[in-house]
Amino acid sequence: MTSIEGNPVAGAGQAPTSGLWALAPYPVIVADASGTVVRANPAAALLLREALPGASMADTVPGWLARAHREALTRFAAHAGCTGDLPAPSSGPVGARSFEAHPTPSPGGEIAWWLIDGTDRRVAEQALATERQRTGFLVEASNVLLASLNTERCMAATVRLAAEYLADVAIVVAPPTRGRLPVVHAVAGQSAVAGLIAADPSSLPGLAEALRGFPPLPSRWIDGALLPDWLLPEGFTGTIGSVVVTSLPGHGVPAGALILLRRGDQARFSEDEEIFARLFAARAGAALSAARLYGEQTAITQTLMRELLPPRMQRLNGVDFAGGYRPAEMSERVGGDFYDIHAGPSPDDASLVVLGDVCGKGLDAAVLTGKIRSTLQALTPMVDDHERILNLLNGSLLNSHHARFATMVLASVQRAENEVRLRLTSAGHPTPLIVRLDGTVEEVPTRGTLIGALPRIESHSAQVVLQPGETCLLYTDGFTEARGGPLGNELFGEERLKRVLSHCADMPAEAVVERIQMLASEWLHDGGHDDMALVAISAPRTTHLSAVDGHTRGRYTV
Repeated sequence: MTSIEGNPVAGAGQAPTSGLWALAPYPVIVADASGTVVRANPAAALLLREALPGASMADTVPGWLARAHREALTRFAAHAGCTGDLPAPSSGPVGARSFEAHPTPSPGGEIAWWLIDGTDRRVAEQALATERQRTGFLVEASNVLLASLNTERCMAATVRLAAEYLADVAIVVAPPTRGRLPVVHAVAGQSAVAGLIAADPSSLPGLAEALRGFPPLPSRWIDGALLPDWLLPEGFTGTIGSVVVTSLPGHGVPAGALILLRRGDQARFSEDEEIFARLFAARAGAALSAARLYGEQTAITQTLMRELLPPRMQRLNGVDFAGGYRPAEMSERVGGDFYDIHAGPSPDDASLVVLGDVCGKGLDAAVLTGKIRSTLQALTPMVDDHERILNLLNGSLLNSHHARFATMVLASVQRAENEVRLRLTSAGHPTPLIVRLDGTVEEVPTRGTLIGALPRIESHSAQVVLQPGETCLLYTDGFTEARGGPLGNELFGEERLKRVLSHCADMPAEAVVERIQMLASEWLHDGGHDDMALVAISAPRTTHLSAVDGHTRGRYTV
């Protein structure tokens, strides 16, 4: 029998060095049913130097290959020498490399083993599996870290994830606060523990630099035995064998530092693991920075909101006041409608009530609203000169960068014996309404031009007297222009507002506001609307007299 190239094929016990056998690109070993090596090509002789013809496979080849040969013979014998059902390839190490052995049985009972070097593929597969695992971890970490804008929860999530996937112990150190370091620890499998520690970050090499955003030190430069006690979680036992300190980069300013610890019996951090730790730290730092910025902005917003929100109104100098406000967007607490009350210097002086509507809605309108309210507070001493107040306010708006205008109604309120005297001035605003004791609703004859649009304000004031049980209502057009009703697009309108108000005769100011707001909400259902604000000014039916000793209940007179 000859080969394709015409060279004789070696028989048993021979080791040919020419032809296809010698040129085969893979090491090939042929063994018989007794496990004896029959042939080995030159590539196999270089790989397995002892696997010579006549040698036993059990003594000259790796155990996994000898075992695979026995299993293949058994399978081949069970199928009566049928070569169509070949056993699966086996794999294992040969020295420092990894090989796959592919069997090819022959009718004579011999099996040729083709050894294919799979080291590079195995390394690539392991690298791919590692990258997939790390990518999955980073995706999970991003989802967990971005799920909350609370700084404390974000720090706890960072150390919990890091301790679970990257190290035995994870620590996040935030930038110093008033000389103290906010620190959060987590041991693998345990909950995070937070604390505020008075410690020097320079006691750990690389920590002070990481808190300032400098590149990290290689872990081999940090001796775990010299780790300061304040960094270790309470109750932690064992020795530290490897330490990684890396910065948590934020938005322009570092969000802190991440410290990873491994026990002495664990493998040290490799260079690849340190790089991956920095990738995780970048995501954690971005989440922490976002949470910190959100917290700062929330604190600023709450501070400003206290100044922008309408005040709580109640009885003042013998007059009942009540106010109600509903912004156009329920997600926003402030808008373009506003009201305010400024008490006079003494109980005998008039108080100034203001209700206004700034063009637009949302935060931009609220900012201008805050400016108007501050200006009006400064002008309170001119409570009896509405025209001057409006013109000064108009000049202030014309000289600002805002291109918005506003409508407004001013009310000077003063109690005189059992009645309440009002001086009302409208500046482009809906007409104030008066509900008398018999349910009659009157419009106050006041008018004027809007504010912030023309060089000078023109206005006409009106005098009104409220008897006990009567109420003056100031409102914005958010009520009259509210669309709803049975068809969903009908205006609430002035006439409907008057009918509602006519049923509020002899009601306290707070009850008047609540009833109008309730009916307007029912009219709107869930439909859109503009900002809605109203103020009720009532002459009370009773006058409260303070107790003589200042503690017991006072008397009420009708």
